[in-house]
Amino acid sequence: MTIVLPDIMKEINTVMALVDEKQLDQAMPYLTKDKRIFVIGAGRSGFQAKGFAMRLMHIGYTDYVMGETITPSIQKGDTWVAISGSGTTKGIVADTEAAKKLDLQIVAFTSNPESPLAKLADAVVVVPGATKTGSGVKSIQLLSTLFDQTVHITLDALCLKLAKRDDTSNADALHEHVNVE
Repeated sequence: MTIVLPDIMKEINTVMALVDEKQLDQAMPYLTKDKRIFVIGAGRSGFQAKGFAMRLMHIGYTDYVMGETITPSIQKGDTWVAISGSGTTKGIVADTEAAKKLDLQIVAFTSNPESPLAKLADAVVVVPGATKTGSGVKSIQLLSTLFDQTVHITLDALCLKLAKRDDTSNADALHEHVNVE
C-alpha cells in the first residue's frame, strides 16, 4: 500500500510558501463592494472560480460566474477575475481579451507569470502549483491537481483578507449562507 498524504501535504506547503501575499494585497483594490465582479475558469479551475464566487457572495459582494444562465453583460467599471493554471487556456484568454477591450479591471490567478493571461491582467497572483502543461512546482499528483488545491487556498485567503478589510464577521457571512437546506 502506497502512502501519499505526507507527500501531498509537503507539495501544498511548498507552493503556499511561494505565494506572495503582497500580490493578494495588490489585487484587493480591484475587489470592492461597489463593483460587480465576474469570475471565470475552465474545468477544475472553473470549479475553483465557482467556490470563490460563492465566498465573495457570502461576504457581501455582487459577483457572477461566467457561463451561468443568470450572468448579466459585463460593463466598463466591472472587475474580471480569471483563473487558469497554465494561463494559456484559449477560451479563458479570449474572454479575458474581450473583457479588457471593454475596459474591465483584470485580476488573474495563474502558475505562469509570463502567460498570455498574466500579460492581460492589472493584477496577477502567481500560484506556482504544477499544471497540466508542466509549469509550476513539480508534483506526484496528476495534471493540475496541485494548482487546483493551492489556488483554492489562495482564493480563500483573499476572501479572508477582504472580510477583514470590510469588517465582515462570520455572523455576517452566515447571514448570506443558504438557509433552505
